[in-house]
Amino acid sequence: MRPFIAGNWKMNNGPIRGKAFFEEIKEFPREKAQVVIFPPFPTLPQVKELAERKAIALGGQNLYWREKGAFTGEVSAEMLVEAGADFVLVGHSERRNIFGETDELINLKLKAALKWGLKPVLCVGEHLGEREEGRTMEKIKFQLDADLSGIDPHRLIIAYEPIWAIGTGKNATPDQAEEVHAFIKEYLGNIKVLYGGSVKPENAFSLMKQPHIDGVLVGGASLKPDSFYDIIMAGVKAFEEKG
Repeated sequence: MRPFIAGNWKMNNGPIRGKAFFEEIKEFPREKAQVVIFPPFPTLPQVKELAERKAIALGGQNLYWREKGAFTGEVSAEMLVEAGADFVLVGHSERRNIFGETDELINLKLKAALKWGLKPVLCVGEHLGEREEGRTMEKIKFQLDADLSGIDPHRLIIAYEPIWAIGTGKNATPDQAEEVHAFIKEYLGNIKVLYGGSVKPENAFSLMKQPHIDGVLVGGASLKPDSFYDIIMAGVKAFEEKG
């Protein structure tokens, strides 16, 4: 077992800054961590060779479910593959909450990604009110059922991202995160589940030390080579300690 460390750059690090990131990030023990960066679409093909040299895979931040056509501003799974992506984020809370993506649409996107050989990272999570009302597991189960309709969950990765902990500086405690991860694995079987939500070098080790947390999905801390490297190495140390 090795940690899965993913960095979601969101709308940051275009081609110039993206190249600088891959040039600057230090080498990590390749056999001890699986690392993926999700850059903006224009950056993907520009950093492909640099990423390969550092043993870092690439993914798209989103996709549309149709293969081609009059869908201005959208990107297909085939285009992502041609640009060098092996992974794709689907259902990120910002896509759900800002752009109004429904579970039905997310299901179609997952099927399109899998058809073209991309490995989806499906994001699920609850709002603060839902957690305070004790409905976290209910919300997660609803999302999993709807998003994965007709899909073998073992073909993808799940990222649990409590919405109240994204970009807020707050984060779920290791125990809170562990509880949800254990629930997801009990419900779906032994699949890879990541934690996302204000992950930083300071809390990465304690999160990944938990038995059911297989890695992290990092936002802001993935933009700087040094902080992202520190998170990778925290994951390596955590997995060495928990065996």
